[in-house]
Amino acid sequence: MTDCILGIDPGTATTGYAIIKYDGDNLDLIDFGIIKTSPADKNADRLKQICDDIETLIKKFKPNQSAIEEIFFTKNVKTGIKVAQARGAIIATLTKHNVEVSEYKPVEIKSAITGNGQADKKQVQKMVQIIMKMKMEPMQDDAADAIAIAITHAWRKKELL
Repeated sequence: MTDCILGIDPGTATTGYAIIKYDGDNLDLIDFGIIKTSPADKNADRLKQICDDIETLIKKFKPNQSAIEEIFFTKNVKTGIKVAQARGAIIATLTKHNVEVSEYKPVEIKSAITGNGQADKKQVQKMVQIIMKMKMEPMQDDAADAIAIAITHAWRKKELL
């Protein structure tokens, strides 16, 4: 059976997404990119735009599974709270559309993709390029992270079989 996985790197300003098809042995990158919101907009409007765009992806690609990065707080708690709000809105949207949700810590994703839980963004981008046989590295960090999240989910799922 082929699964369609929606990988999501949540954020209020920029949310990365990736759609991959997975049949147990092969990963096929279908689409990836970012959802960008305007800092001039109210936070509620930004969250609505993210959810509307996620719904559009769900309707277009019909994923049966999703993987989203868990939040980790750095020094900026205010930013962390906004990312947590985006995550909550995204998870609610996925659940509303009966898309199974799995969550992964950043260290799990980096470890799965690079073998190093402390890998930097550039290392993750390079490994995503190699794993997905892309001609170029995905230039947007958030999109590369979303691809990495989707790959991690596919591989974790295979380990459980």
